[in-house]
Amino acid sequence: KVFDDALALPERDRLELAEALFDSLSAEDQAKIDEAWRTEILRRMEQVRNGEVQLESWEEVRQAGRDALAQR
Repeated sequence: KVFDDALALPERDRLELAEALFDSLSAEDQAKIDEAWRTEILRRMEQVRNGEVQLESWEEVRQAGRDALAQR
């Protein structure tokens, strides 16, 4: 119920809630999450360097986002 209520909030309120929940975690848990993000960022950087992924321009990304939102 709480999760469904949270999803019904406007986007800005959901972001504030997510930030508040993250801030409520212990420093140890926050550090684990930060390390997971760091690992993911490094993995993605390596994929770019190795040519495993194709980068897209901001215009392409923005248009894809707009297209996705239009389909909602």
